[in-house]
Amino acid sequence: MNDSIVEWAIQVAETELRASLPRRWAHIQGVAGRATEIRSALGKDSSLLISAATLHDVGYAPRLATTGFHPLDGARFLRDEHMADERLVRLVANHSFALLEAEERGLREDLATEFPLLEEPLLVDALVYCDMTTTPDGDRTTAQDRVAEIRSRYGDDSVVGRFIRRAAPEIFASVERVEAALTAQPR
Repeated sequence: MNDSIVEWAIQVAETELRASLPRRWAHIQGVAGRATEIRSALGKDSSLLISAATLHDVGYAPRLATTGFHPLDGARFLRDEHMADERLVRLVANHSFALLEAEERGLREDLATEFPLLEEPLLVDALVYCDMTTTPDGDRTTAQDRVAEIRSRYGDDSVVGRFIRRAAPEIFASVERVEAALTAQPR
């Protein structure tokens, strides 16, 4: 595992979010903890997963929120201010089926053009798993409860509500694939 990229990711996320958005910082810590728990399933990409989990919501930071769409804002920040690894930036940009939300916001072309999806299904699914099995406060949950919580918090008629309803089947399938991969691992 490459500890230096993980340490860098923690420093960046903490600097941007801890004071301004403490609940979001708690969520990120929980998501990164989940990534650490499942790192053995990712092998050489475990540091990349943990770093992406740590940075996936950095675009919520008030100083970074230029479009109001956190995956795009966070990816641009990581690319432009930190010249971060391209795979990391693309994971942040596309985490948890962000293209579907980008479509709801009229930003799909921007996201897809600047940050194409990674062709690494297990890595992409693993980030979805970590994000969607962690509450806003950083605790464990099921993907079903997480989706229900998001719908309740934002409302079904909001941009996020419409997105999460569309993304739910894909989220559940990603979580199932990761759980199957974890179960299949030798103990």
